[in-house]
Amino acid sequence: MSDEFVRMGGLQRYPLVEDRVQAEIMAYVRAEAGPISRARLIEALNSSRGKISAEVARLIEKGLLAEKGLAQSDGGRRSSLLGISPSAGLIAAVDIGATSIDVALTTLGSELLARRGEPADVRDGPLSTLDRVKFLLSELLDEQAANARDVLAIGVGVPGPVEQASGLLTVPPIMPGWDRFPIREAFAGEYAAPVFVDNDVNVMALGEHWGGVAKGVDDMMFVKIGTGIGSGIIIGGHLHRGTQGCAGDFGHICVDPDGPLCSCGNAGCLEALAAAPAIVLQAERCAREGESPLLMALLREKGELTMKVVGEAARRGDYCALTIIRKSGRLIGQTLASAVNVVNPSMIVIGGGVSRVGNALLAEVRSAVYQRSLPLATRNLPIVMSELDDVAGVVGASVMAAGEVLSFAGR
Repeated sequence: MSDEFVRMGGLQRYPLVEDRVQAEIMAYVRAEAGPISRARLIEALNSSRGKISAEVARLIEKGLLAEKGLAQSDGGRRSSLLGISPSAGLIAAVDIGATSIDVALTTLGSELLARRGEPADVRDGPLSTLDRVKFLLSELLDEQAANARDVLAIGVGVPGPVEQASGLLTVPPIMPGWDRFPIREAFAGEYAAPVFVDNDVNVMALGEHWGGVAKGVDDMMFVKIGTGIGSGIIIGGHLHRGTQGCAGDFGHICVDPDGPLCSCGNAGCLEALAAAPAIVLQAERCAREGESPLLMALLREKGELTMKVVGEAARRGDYCALTIIRKSGRLIGQTLASAVNVVNPSMIVIGGGVSRVGNALLAEVRSAVYQRSLPLATRNLPIVMSELDDVAGVVGASVMAAGEVLSFAGR
């Protein structure tokens, strides 16, 4: 792995761990997200006391672990607790969406320290978008009295298919100008840390599985409904990317062969019929044809409608807005039902901008999934809203990057 890190612009100090036992120790401590004892590590990792003690001592010497006080007494000598060292270094987390960018700094344990987000248009291209990302990161570093040398790794989520072997976007439908753009190298001038890139929904799935409503759920799907529609799939506690890295992209499943043209070039994709642009387009048609006085008034006032405006109209009981949102939810649920039959998850988490329009969308998704999936697959299947919401992306980007620099594949 060390050669790969060097190719990615990292320093010789990566990976941060020296062997597989150290990697397992750090992975377990990070997953617990709280101080744990050496005895618990020995039991969890099924290793000898001497081996764990020796490797823990090395990790403390390297500044990755730190003593975190004493455990409660069980009648004998109180043992010390271990946790991620707050001085180990920083993870830079980046979540690039179709209409926004969100950046954060976290600890090596993926605890959020500082975060900043702002509207953006991914169609402006990679140069201006990534320049803005780096500017925001530099501001956050200044606020933390840190600098680029303190960054151990950078995780980036992007709204398009990412080839895992290269970390490059491959013909991303809603990202003109980004195809095969070297995102990793874009950070090389300012950072020596390695950069890890993945699809934004995969990253959000990691975040929700790490610290959200799906924490500890080994088999789950995260479904993002926004400008695009996609899913991240966790199987056996690990992200399932597929052979090339595009598993879970069910937004481009055809639901109507005679439907509108999708940004991917095909007709009738779920995304073209049920994502935010399709919802807004239908709402504007209702407004112009006089079917909704409220939407008509809003269109005249603002000049155009947005997903936020349509959602507000739905919450105010507008029949047209509610009908459009329910139709989208039904289409998404019907398509998701097929994925449920194939993957058989134990939880589905719904997130993304469209998910915030209210209960109407979620109710339709649930109804369609429960109706069209096999009874055995939905017997104990909760379909819930994201708990992390806006921060799922940056939390997941941190989890991805920290996990990579603490992994050990041999030298």
